Amino acid sequence: MNPIQEYFYRIEEPDRSTLLFLRKKILESDPESITETFSFGLPFFKYKKKMLCYLYYSKKYKKHYVSFYHGDRLDYSELLQEGRKKFKILLIDMEEDLPVEFILRLIDEVKKFIK
Repeated sequence: MNPIQEYFYRIEEPDRSTLLFLRKKILESDPESITETFSFGLPFFKYKKKMLCYLYYSKKYKKHYVSFYHGDRLDYSELLQEGRKKFKILLIDMEEDLPVEFILRLIDEVKKFIK
């Protein structure tokens, strides 16, 4: 098992399936340019080999989230910055429908800032 698979394996169901579905959607959204790597103990997504976003868990909110690089340039009330310089996060409420289209739209916006 590789480190990315191990990361997801440690997450309890049904959260694991939800995050694996999101992972698949992110990778499929631009298979030529979006890749996945394991950095700092987290699954990172890169766009043309540059940081795009990552998945993590907030102990403060007790929720998983997607953290977007260049999030400081995104202006959506759903995103939290909380002292981060370059990143903003989108909390994922596992009791709600996963906002896949919104997440993919945010990724498309972030890609515009990556040179």
